[in-house]
Amino acid sequence: MAFAPKPGCPMCGIVAAAAVQVPGQPPRSLTCPDGPAEPETIWRDENFTAYREKTYPVSSNGHIIIAFNLHVPSIYTLSSSDLPLLVNVRNLGRRLLSASPPPSSPLFSSDNSSSHSVPLQPTESQFRIGFITPPFKDNKIPITDHLHAHAYLAPADLLGWWRGVAYGPLAWYAIDDLIAEIRESVSNNRVKSGYDNRTNAPIDAVPEAGARTGAADGNEYTTSSLAIPDVEDGLASPRSSNTSFASSPSGHIPHLHV
Repeated sequence: MAFAPKPGCPMCGIVAAAAVQVPGQPPRSLTCPDGPAEPETIWRDENFTAYREKTYPVSSNGHIIIAFNLHVPSIYTLSSSDLPLLVNVRNLGRRLLSASPPPSSPLFSSDNSSSHSVPLQPTESQFRIGFITPPFKDNKIPITDHLHAHAYLAPADLLGWWRGVAYGPLAWYAIDDLIAEIRESVSNNRVKSGYDNRTNAPIDAVPEAGARTGAADGNEYTTSSLAIPDVEDGLASPRSSNTSFASSPSGHIPHLHV
């Protein structure tokens, strides 16, 4: 199997633990059931596992990590056929951040916990979703060979100057820019990235835009996607999921299991 789980990979361990997590039960380590709990998984589907970063968040407003279930080594493994996956990462990050209260962390005092008991209502300018590109890494979450996206709400008030390098312009690859640049590479229509109205671009209403390539005679030579199911069979978007965030009590994110 391509991109099979890698022995000893912490992110593969988190993905595996989420697959067998029992609703209502705190997740436990697969290798040491009596040991400390695994990260709190808040989303799981065929392609991604997302958990709330509570130990070392970069923002007191919320920090979520979205890991590919497959052991994909880096963004440079992705092709244009994986554009729907990237669009889903972006949509998923926005939904989880919007529906989640800020993380419970030792970094926060009990005096402030009551003010964060309900989900925030972030503005568009607060969303930060993207990847840290090698050879840079977050020294608090030093996983460089299992692709995962960071989603947080600005400002990054818990970042610190050293971690700031990983989340700064030198290493940070915003997912909107990555999507736009992949589309530019396979399309005759130039897709501008980085302008203020980027999130309302009409092309973003079509997650599969740019994912299929072919010749003028109708022959298609699209490469296989990492998505499960493949893009040819239709890739479910978090926006079209059968589970509604709005139907959950107090805006809490429901447990999803494959």
